[in-house]
Formats: sequence, structure tokens, C-alpha cells
Amino acid sequence: MAKRVLVSGGAGYIGSHVTVELINAGYDVVVADNMSNCDMTCFEGVKKITGREDIPFCQIDCCDYASVDRLFSDYKIDAVIHFAAFKAVGESVAEPIMYYRNNLVSFLNILEAAKTHGGCNVLFSSSATVYGEAENLPVTEQTPRLPATSPYGNTKQMCEDILRDVVFATKDYDGAAQGPVKGIALRYFNPIGAHPSALIGELPRGVPNNLVPFITQTAIGKRECLSIFGNDYPTEDGTCLRDYIDIVDLAKAHVVAVSRMMDGKMKEGYEIFNIGTGRPVSVAELVNAFEKVNNLKLNYKFAPRRPGDVVAIWADTRLANEELGWKAERSVEETLAAAWAWEKRLAGK
Repeated sequence: MAKRVLVSGGAGYIGSHVTVELINAGYDVVVADNMSNCDMTCFEGVKKITGREDIPFCQIDCCDYASVDRLFSDYKIDAVIHFAAFKAVGESVAEPIMYYRNNLVSFLNILEAAKTHGGCNVLFSSSATVYGEAENLPVTEQTPRLPATSPYGNTKQMCEDILRDVVFATKDYDGAAQGPVKGIALRYFNPIGAHPSALIGELPRGVPNNLVPFITQTAIGKRECLSIFGNDYPTEDGTCLRDYIDIVDLAKAHVVAVSRMMDGKMKEGYEIFNIGTGRPVSVAELVNAFEKVNNLKLNYKFAPRRPGDVVAIWADTRLANEELGWKAERSVEETLAAAWAWEKRLAGK
């Protein structure tokens, strides 16, 4: 019988790509989402890509414990991949209470339900933001976490710590028996792109917070001008350096991490892996690459620095390469071509 994975936030950008790869790998998937930052476009795309019309979908808010508990009662859940969180750095600086409430409570509810229902494997969607302004690059999993530069980054740090503590807790204070929880935190760098089918991709509501959808929306004419935040950073071209990873490569990392938990191959009850390419690319370089790959000219301008952004961050991926047997494979050019194909499909072109 196939193992069942709950993907919370599974109708969103990363969740939909992970759902495809899980189904392709033979897992049964239950998708839960409150639809606060997406519509059904990507979930419908998942069904088309996989040929599965019967994927269970539950529209619930993970901040409501009763709904999460009911989900665990209705389905035997072998693993959870938790994406149900707000994720915009700038917005978190402006709305910290909203971010702390949503990102912490939703994860606490998932963990409590997992324990209450006999234990579970929990994969947490973490982020390179936990490293803050790292002093030495590239960052390894042993790189000290510096104070977060945004409430968003702080929620990622806090959720990592919560998962670690839950994994290593022996019992509740009242002595009640609880099932074991094993955990892996995947620290993503900068996911970009779309599925090669152009049936799923990044679809932000309102003004995009991430670079690539802003690029593609500007290219298609939906946005008048792309703003590049900061051209006075201490980098070669003055723009931030990031580790941009293809969304399909990222999704495949989740499958091998879940399999590691399911197959009892973890070396500790709680593990952390960097998921990136290990190659730094500047914001300006990415914009120029998009223009070249797709034979386009973008209207862009430089704007003031954005609160919460770090100067540079990229991954040392050796641990994930060796322990998970995973490596990023798709080139930046392939990724940007896929992102443009997705944008054109949305526009009916």
C-alpha cells in the first residue's frame, strides 16, 4: 500500500510542484490549503500533469487546530510536508504579528496533530534566511544562524527549533504517551521557474514579492517596469547575490528527503539540508539572462534597497548531494525559459 503524504499549502507554487513529484514517485498525496495566496490554477495543473483526477483536496486553515486534527483522523498520514506559511520578507517587516501568528500557529498545529495521531515524519519548508547576513560564504548546515533580518526569517528559525525540540522530547509534562516525530528541515535558497509543461508555475496574488514573476509580468506587459532593489551593494555589479534553484529540482529534493524518513535512513531524528545550486548569481545577471534566453528587452530601473534583504547568500550543497543523493540539474537558462512559457500560457499567448 502506498504511503500517504500530507502537503499543507499544497495548492501554492512550491507545494504544487512537490505534489507532482511525490505522485510521480508513487506516493499518495492529500493537499490542504486555505487558498489565501493562490487559486485552483496550479492544483488543476497538477491533475493534468499526473493524470490523477482523484487527488484529495481539503480547503482548511492550518491555524485552526480542529480542522488539522480532523484531517489526521480522516486520513492515515505517514508524512507531512509543511508549506502553509506567509513568505514575503518585506511584508513581514510591515506586518510582523500576522507573520508570527500564521507561521508559528499553523506549524504547531501540524506537529500537535502528528503527535496525537501516533507519530509522523515531518518535513519543514525552511529557508536560507535563517543564516541572516552570514560572515562566510557559501553557507553550510553548520554555519551559525545569525539574528534574522526579518520577521519572516525569524519564523523560519523558530519553526526549525520547535521541530527539533518536538523530535527530541520524550514525553509531555503530564506523562501522556505520544507517538514519535522525526523531522527534516530543508533550507531553500531562491526557487524560480515553472514546470516544463507550463501547466503549473508561480502565480502570486497582487504585486509579486519575488523577482522572477515580476520579470515575466513586466515582459508580458502586465507590469510597466521592473524595480531592482538596490544597485549599491558591495558586489561586483552592485546588486544582491543569490542562489537561484529550479523549482523542479527543488521539488525532487523533497521526494528524496521524505523517502529518507520513510525508509529509516536518517542518521539522527532531526536533520537539516541546504537545497540550492551552490552557484551565486546576481539580480542583474538574472535579469540579463532572462532577456538573452527569451530574446526580449525588459523595462527596468534601480530602486532603493528593500528592508530585510541580505547582501549575498549561496549554498554549500555537499551534504544534500552526499546524504540525499540529490543534486540540482537544470540550468538557469532552462529555468528562465520555463518561467516565460508559464507566463505566456497564463496570458493565452
